[in-house]
Amino acid sequence: MYTLGIDIGSTTSKCVILEDGKMIRAMSLVTAGTGTNGPAQAYEQVLQSAGLTQADLDYVVATGYGRKTYEAADAQMSELTCHAKGVYFQNPKCRTIIDIGGQDAKVIRLNENGGIADFVMNDKCAAGTGRFLDVMAGLLQMPVSDLQKYALAAKEPVRISSTCTVFAESEVISQLSQNVDMANLVAGICNSVASRTAALAKRAGIRETVCMSGGVAQNHGVLSALSRELDVPVVEVEYAQYMGALGAAIAAYEKVI
Repeated sequence: MYTLGIDIGSTTSKCVILEDGKMIRAMSLVTAGTGTNGPAQAYEQVLQSAGLTQADLDYVVATGYGRKTYEAADAQMSELTCHAKGVYFQNPKCRTIIDIGGQDAKVIRLNENGGIADFVMNDKCAAGTGRFLDVMAGLLQMPVSDLQKYALAAKEPVRISSTCTVFAESEVISQLSQNVDMANLVAGICNSVASRTAALAKRAGIRETVCMSGGVAQNHGVLSALSRELDVPVVEVEYAQYMGALGAAIAAYEKVI
């Protein structure tokens, strides 16, 4: 039995095909989200990677910002539910999920069965999200993937105090004009994201094990800073960026068994 989950985000589209509800058969990611042809591309790519056709799929569930406009799905499901299912599938010991996406940040507290006990979200401000890191990387004229390398090499991280992306951008420009060490500046940017996310997490209540999902989980500068801010280890979930799509594929399997 093959089920497919598609997570249509603000900046990316991800697909996961699950075999018999137990094994990840294929995954795909396209850097184009809702309102683009990214979802269709991700769908075609994952089928090709799995060596399957649309007729082989038993059920499709869509999640993410663009889930309500994706007509190829059999059902839709909230991001919170799908991320909870995906992370719990990867790490059943997880009790707190920190997910930093392109446009929002979510903290989900799980019970012993992987159900949602509580959650909080920041979807009103770009600060503390992947978008914030994208803006800062653009300002520093480096790929966002390079932020981790610089952050982990810092000796004295700069403090970025502004809670608004626009004002934080001005702070970074000011620091650049003073020839501040790049590693220390990038570490300050990562610490800024971690500080905002940690405040969100404390509102939900922290229970170990704490897992991080979403694309920003791949930035170990942010992940390490979060561990320091929360004073507990924060671990990256395997295939962190695919947790919404994986959870949707699991939900699809549960629909047909």
